[in-house]
Amino acid sequence: MIIELAQVSRWYGNVVAVNDVTMTVGPGVTGLLGPNGAGKSTLLHMMAGFLAPSTGTATLDGTPIWRNHEIYRSIGLVPEREGVYGFLTGWQFVLSSARLHRLPSPEDAAAKALAMVEMEAAKDRRIETYSKGMRQRVKVAAALVHEPRVLLLDEPFNGMDPRQRLHLMDLVRELGAAGRTILFSSHILEEVERVAQQIEVLVAGRHAASGDFREIRRRMTDRPHLYHVRSSDDRRLAAALIADASSGAVSLGKAGLEVQAVDFRRFTWLLPRVARDAGVTVWELSPADEDLESVFSYLISGSAR
Repeated sequence: MIIELAQVSRWYGNVVAVNDVTMTVGPGVTGLLGPNGAGKSTLLHMMAGFLAPSTGTATLDGTPIWRNHEIYRSIGLVPEREGVYGFLTGWQFVLSSARLHRLPSPEDAAAKALAMVEMEAAKDRRIETYSKGMRQRVKVAAALVHEPRVLLLDEPFNGMDPRQRLHLMDLVRELGAAGRTILFSSHILEEVERVAQQIEVLVAGRHAASGDFREIRRRMTDRPHLYHVRSSDDRRLAAALIADASSGAVSLGKAGLEVQAVDFRRFTWLLPRVARDAGVTVWELSPADEDLESVFSYLISGSAR
């Protein structure tokens, strides 16, 4: 099944959460990558039919998603926010989901879903006693109980220990390989590239980039990098760096140098050699723009497209 978004926006008053996004998600595993607050949850909820687009259209195999109850036979959603009742056991929670879908054998479906996420041993415990990772897994079981052809997961690996994370990653890959359409969100590139064949990048509500993880990583690595440098002679080092094309801009201040490296690989090779030849000792070299917002925001610029 194919989800298509065409010029979709969603705003709350004067706040624009998603801005003019066009995207197609088909069979296999797609990762929705972006920093916290990028609009990933809003986008997933529109795909699941829980939010109406303010403008644009969201369709599933050409059929509008909003106010179409039939799509819930085909879609499973795992929200980031807790949507479980602590007084229920894991078994009761997943079984209630099976009954809401009016499955012919809800008990068998619930047992199968719990086995898929390795929660059989804890199924009779109340959910309020579960760890964060266990609650995540029981939410996944409830979303899988009707065997949906489309699975939407919002930060599904949060709170899981390494073994739980690896198991869920394997499960997601298996479901995608079986032909299901799976979209999961994350703010961690390494997490996405281990699971997804296709990556969609969302920054500040805008669709910033699309491609496989090799292409996305190349764009992130090839962007200009900003470094803070302190040395025994900042002025002499600045003059030497400016002479090379790998340094796009060099500014000298009381706290040291700020250097924009437009050619990351050449700059990292060049700096120690320039410092040696100039007789300068480098005391500190630290990235000044390595936060996720800075890295992802570069992908929005025209130079990244």
